[in-house]
Amino acid sequence: MRPKQRDPLRLNQAPRCHAQTRRGTPCQQAAVGGRKRCRMHGGAEGSGSPTGNRKAFKHGRYSAETIAKRRMVAALLRACRDQLGAMCDV
Repeated sequence: MRPKQRDPLRLNQAPRCHAQTRRGTPCQQAAVGGRKRCRMHGGAEGSGSPTGNRKAFKHGRYSAETIAKRRMVAALLRACRDQLGAMCDV
C-alpha cells in the first residue's frame, strides 16, 4: 500500500494558526481542522488544563490572601523600625 499523497495546493490554502510565537511573529502553521490554532498552540484535542484544576495551585505565594498578609507584616516591621529609631534618637 502506498501512503496517501497530499495535495500541496490544498495544504497551502489551509487556515493558519496566527498564534504569536516567542519571536513575536504569527505562527503560520496550518490550524487543526475545526479549530483556530495549530497542534502546538492549543488546537490539539485535550490541550489545556481541565476546568477546576487544583494541581495548578502549587503554593499560593501569589494569592490575594498571602499578598495581604505580607503587606501587613511589612507595615508592622516598618512601624517597629520607626519606634526603635525614635527610642535610639532620645
